[in-house]
Amino acid sequence: MNQSLPKLNPAITAIPADKILSFQASIQGVDDLVFLTFGEPGFDTPKEVKEATVKGIQENHSHYGNSQGNPELRQAVLDYMEDRYDLRGFAIDQVVMTAGVTEAIYAVFKVLLSAGDGILVPDPAFGSYFSSIALAGGQAISVDTSKSGFKLTPAMVKEAIESADVPVKAVLFNYPSNPTGVTYDEAELKALAEAFKEAGVWVISDEIYSELTYGRVHRSIASYLPDQAIVVNGLSKSHAMTGYRVGFVLAPTAVAKQIQKVHGNLVYSIPTFVYDGALAALRMPKAALQPMIDTYQERRDMAVAVLKELGFDLLSPDGAFYIFAKLPKDIEEDGWTFAEKLAKEGKVGVIPGEAFSQFDGAKDYVRLSYAGETAQLEEGLKRLKAYIEKRRANR
Repeated sequence: MNQSLPKLNPAITAIPADKILSFQASIQGVDDLVFLTFGEPGFDTPKEVKEATVKGIQENHSHYGNSQGNPELRQAVLDYMEDRYDLRGFAIDQVVMTAGVTEAIYAVFKVLLSAGDGILVPDPAFGSYFSSIALAGGQAISVDTSKSGFKLTPAMVKEAIESADVPVKAVLFNYPSNPTGVTYDEAELKALAEAFKEAGVWVISDEIYSELTYGRVHRSIASYLPDQAIVVNGLSKSHAMTGYRVGFVLAPTAVAKQIQKVHGNLVYSIPTFVYDGALAALRMPKAALQPMIDTYQERRDMAVAVLKELGFDLLSPDGAFYIFAKLPKDIEEDGWTFAEKLAKEGKVGVIPGEAFSQFDGAKDYVRLSYAGETAQLEEGLKRLKAYIEKRRANR
């Protein structure tokens, strides 16, 4: 780079590289590697969605569309959220269609956070949250949930806000959680809603895994905080549509207007033919997705059984498709070192726990994804078991 040119924006260059992407890149060249890393559903996008998208292209839905999302699609979002989660009370002008949840989250941060504002993040959390907060000029305040079953509690909220050295404007609430898979029942949500009301903070509720719960019904915290909650969701995980980049935000009217302002400047709109596929997805009955959810549960049970047999300490996830597992006591190295060796010697890719946390305790963990195909998971678990047993035999 020409050294005589002006320096790049230090606010951007100071942000560390995403640890998930960095680790993934570091093992990318390993031959014959089984990836149990990313949350990429091991299913094809539903036929109805593909057919609707192709039809949209054939009908020349390839020009500029409504930046916020056409009214029919936004109404379908409202119908979907009411049908699935009994979330009512939002109107079409309170919905913004975004290029996936990643864009949605960043747009919300830009609207809510001024320079130096604090936002509570239950930790561990999806790694890119921290860089997105930094990009928006905010300050992440991690709340350690490792001693409470990886769940945020009202007492934690109160303590974190009282001890913060910056004004706390919001809390980022993700459930079912990436990386832990934990979620909350109705009593827990009501208690947290009261704590958030008392604190007077915005609640950004990332519910991208809401469709993927096992043996329980998802409820949105926005049902208890309609004037205070901003719901972020999408179709990537629930409908195996990661490449379509369909996200959406439901927010109070005044907030939605500002989110649309940011969204319009970032990407203007998602492709208009993708609107057609998204509309078909939102109108699919729950029963059509149930076989996929049942398969995820079977994969979870398979992975949990093997990991526990090998001595990993973990909670069986209630949702999503990740397991956040503490290394067996006889593995005397941190999660990053273990994951590197596992990739190079055992030919299995998992993500180090520290990629999801700002606390040292996470260095004892790894995250395993069971989103991929069942045969892929079976082979990965077989190799993981062989790798650990070989290590133990050679001690």
